Amino acid sequence: MRKTFFLIPAGILLFSFAAHAQTTSENSGWFAWFNSYKFSKHFGLHSDIQVRSADNREYVKTILIRPGLTYHFNSNNNVTVGYAYIGNYSRLPAPSKNELTENRIWEQYINNVKFGSVSLQNRFRLEQRFIEMQTQDVFAQRLRYFVRTVIPLTKQQQAFNKGPFAALQNEIFFNIQNKDKTNNSFFDQNRAYVAIGYRFSKKLDLEAGYMNQYTKGLTSNVSNNIFQLALYTRF
Repeated sequence: MRKTFFLIPAGILLFSFAAHAQTTSENSGWFAWFNSYKFSKHFGLHSDIQVRSADNREYVKTILIRPGLTYHFNSNNNVTVGYAYIGNYSRLPAPSKNELTENRIWEQYINNVKFGSVSLQNRFRLEQRFIEMQTQDVFAQRLRYFVRTVIPLTKQQQAFNKGPFAALQNEIFFNIQNKDKTNNSFFDQNRAYVAIGYRFSKKLDLEAGYMNQYTKGLTSNVSNNIFQLALYTRF
């Protein structure tokens, strides 16, 4: 089983590199705050808030707010059901709308694996998307697979509670319903990410890194080079 967790992300990375053909390039900045709060043995709250810039960091393009309710089976497995609000902004000439919103219902399963002080997280997320577009509102469903590992950069006895670390992650997105209403492709996007961070305590991480977001479009594909600053809190 553990070998499988490593083979799946390896295959995804190969797929993402193969997909990077005939694309245009963009550069943007993202800030993200991920928070988890466990208020009983089995139940907790999840939230993340993200602010994303347009190309060349000219203005705020996207604001994302995503809360959820989590049920913890044990320390390594949990499920979450939640809602997400996404506000997308542009500077298109009239009569185009410069503010389009997307509302989502989402469900996810997370499995955490530890190898000494090194952690590996696998996440499967299903999204029901209610998308406002320029000409009509559409409904679509999307499946996402995310894998992330945190590697301490100093020697640890067992649990990693403080110190510098490296983070590696990848996430791939698939349109599984009404793809003709989004980008007309089963493959939607891939996000590969590498970061350096510092764990101040069991409750607080801060990291900065580079993400490549490859997105399949209707008429052209985009490779977005992203500088991301991320804050993780756990209570």
